[in-house]
Amino acid sequence: MNARVNDEPASVSLTEQAYAVLRDRLVMLEIKPGEPINEDRLRTELGVGRTPIREALKRLEQERLVVAFPRRGTFATDVNISDLSHISEVRRTLEPLAAAAAADRATAQDRAALTDLRSRLDTAAPTGDNTELLRTDVGVHRAIYGCVHNPFLEDTLISYDNLATRIWCVFLPRLSGMAGHVDEHVPLLTAIVEGDAKKASELASQHVIGFEQAIRALI
Repeated sequence: MNARVNDEPASVSLTEQAYAVLRDRLVMLEIKPGEPINEDRLRTELGVGRTPIREALKRLEQERLVVAFPRRGTFATDVNISDLSHISEVRRTLEPLAAAAAADRATAQDRAALTDLRSRLDTAAPTGDNTELLRTDVGVHRAIYGCVHNPFLEDTLISYDNLATRIWCVFLPRLSGMAGHVDEHVPLLTAIVEGDAKKASELASQHVIGFEQAIRALI
């Protein structure tokens, strides 16, 4: 992720900007598990002061993406495959709930945005870049979560999707069929756009279960 924080919309606070950049680097393992967080380097690179970085790191610690040790500093958390069952248990419950809620609550503007996203997915040229496919997967999930219009549920969903994505990244070089996993979003987006809550819930459930099965096949 090479975009500087200064390129973010002015309406977004510096802390939010720093948080978003750091979060996505941690999620995609661009900051490796166990790697120390160099605050001075980040301040220079992102063009923000000490306080936004510190506040962003506090939030990331709450989300289990970094851990702070007294007198040692802050580090990216390890990725523990043993957490897969716990993360999947939560996601098997919340992802279908969110998809159904999105189908019921999405505004006309939301549905138009999801329709555009679905069209881009449907017409995208095939790519063998699993990293970019995974970024697309994350983006689709976040778009759906935004249509739930429940900030508490949205934050929880994003947090657990982030943790699941870190596990994906560990196995990314060995994963096959990533394009098919991303393509599963096309019928899911259709169900949400058409307001079919039952279908959306079923498809979201299948998607999460498929993720867990794909990882377990490689363990």
